[in-house]
Parts: sequence; C-alpha cells; structure tokens
Amino acid sequence: MQNQKLLQSYNMAGLFTLSLRLVIGWTYFSAFWRRLILENKLDPETSGYIGEKFNHFLPNALLIKPIIEHLVSNPDSLWWAMATFTIIEAIVGLFIMLGLFTRLMSIGVFSLAMGILLGSGWLGTTCLDEWQIGVLGIASGFTLFLSGSGKYSLDYLLLKKEFKITNFKYFNWLGSGVLKIKLNILHRIVLIGSISILFITLFTNQYFHGGVWGTLHNKSVKPKIEIKHTEITNNTLSFQVFRVEGADVYGSFLIGINLSDSKGNSIIELDGKALSKFPKENIHNQYVTKVKNGKHSMIIPLGAKAKLFIKEEKLLTLPKGEYHLTLTDISGATWSDIIKL
Repeated sequence: MQNQKLLQSYNMAGLFTLSLRLVIGWTYFSAFWRRLILENKLDPETSGYIGEKFNHFLPNALLIKPIIEHLVSNPDSLWWAMATFTIIEAIVGLFIMLGLFTRLMSIGVFSLAMGILLGSGWLGTTCLDEWQIGVLGIASGFTLFLSGSGKYSLDYLLLKKEFKITNFKYFNWLGSGVLKIKLNILHRIVLIGSISILFITLFTNQYFHGGVWGTLHNKSVKPKIEIKHTEITNNTLSFQVFRVEGADVYGSFLIGINLSDSKGNSIIELDGKALSKFPKENIHNQYVTKVKNGKHSMIIPLGAKAKLFIKEEKLLTLPKGEYHLTLTDISGATWSDIIKL
C-alpha cells in the first residue's frame, strides 16, 4: 500500500513536469534540427559553422577555457567534438520529450547546461541570454531527475506493461518511478541540491556580469581587442590581435592601423581601404574563427586570434626610442600598445 502511494506521488510529480520536459527537450533537440536538417552547420567551409560559434566562447569561458582553446586550435578534433556534441543533444532532447530513460537523460540536460553556462555564460547583448539558458537548464535537469516522467511518457508505458527492462535493479534511477531512498534523506538531497544550484547561479551571475553586487558589466556590448607581442624586426612590424569582447554575431571592423613616434608623427598609416586589401599571407590565424579582409575594413570576429605582419622599408632606419601602435575600430574605439627600440 505504501509503495503504491509512493508510485502515485512520483507519477503525479512526473505529470506536473510534462511541460518542462517537452520544452527543455526541444531546446536541445532543436540544436540538432537547426544544424543538420534546416541547414548544414557542421560543414567547416560554410558560414555559420558551429565550430566558429564555439570559438566565440573562448575569451571569457570559466574553468573549461583550456579545453575550448585546444579544440579551436585543432580543426579536426573540433569537428569531431561538435558532431558528437550535436548527436548527444539530439538523443538527450528526443528522449526527454518522449520520457524514455528520463533520469539518465536529465543528467545529460544538467551536464549540457553546465557546459553552456561555463563556456558562454558571459555572452548575451541584452538579456544575459546564455547565462539564463545555462542556469535554467541546470535547475531543469535537477528537477527532472527528481520527478522522472509521469503518465505521458515511454517510461510509464514500460512500467505499466511490466517490460523485462523494468526489473533491472537500477531502472528507477535511469528511467522513472519510485526512488528507493528514505524520505528524510530525499528532503536533504532536494534542499542541498537546490541551494547548490542557487549558489552556482549567484556565483556565475556575479562572475560574468557583476549581477549580485558592485557594478553591472556586459562583455558582449562593445568590441575589445588585446594587442600583444608587438615588435619591430628589420623592415617588419608584427603584433598579435585577440578579440576578447563584443557581440558574437558582429565583428570588429578595423579601419585603421597607425604606428607613430613619441612626438605623434606617423610612420605607418593604413586606412580601411588598405586593410580591406591587407595581404592574406601576412595574417597568421591561430583558431578556426579567422581575422580576414572585409569589403571596407579588416574583420576581427569574437574569439579570433592572429599575428599580423606589416612590411615597410622605412622601419629599417628607425632611431631608438618609444613608438606607439594604435588600432581603430569603425565604432571609434581604439586600442594601443607601446614598442621600445
């Protein structure tokens, strides 16, 4: 009798989370649908390649940045990772919607959401989009693990028809049904799990956006470029550019590169037209997202890192001293670095 009441309670809990199960399932399955059915976003040669989107996560990812950097530095490994990731999203999303092995798939929801949160929780030009997707996915995965699926699920059908698989010792932990755990311990699991997820929510909100205390900030609004390894060797000026902030769907459009001396006299000055025709062999890209020539400027997408080489004979006769390198974006933003000869 007690077991029957418990089963009824779990079935009701699973029934109440039906809308959550369907929506969260579609959010993951739709990733597969968009990338392979509506368009082919797994083709590295086409615009919108998912690997380039993944590259956008790199500059401000939390904890998993070395993994992202390794993948975007190795295109073959990146493709396999993106293909595997897409297949996992398809399976997790479809099975969650069908209510098949719900608790196992909820772990997939939790893990995928955690990856989204850590990788791209800093992105979102208006509503902190990726952070919200991540934290809500984590909470949803935890909730679906506790509730399992109710009447409108394949798990329920398997249990009702008493298929052999339901006699497997751990089926209730992988599918749905009663979790064989004492009620007072379950209360603690719910409380500790919920508080932990709230902590992750508050911590990442503060880390990525300053959303709990202090000054709010959004790294997705304005482009920012880091300049490193600037040097003049013989007749060549070389430096590394790395786009670390700004909207992921909009490049930084570089319309000016200027090298001047300490008195402000220009030595090298390239405008947008010159940068649109910048020699491709003098752009050494490191990741799959590439710095490239645009129609009226040089385009630097989010997450792109490249070393640029500018050859000019007048650099051979520069006197010792301090020189200033300045990059100008079409928005009017500028970034600079100092070179000492």
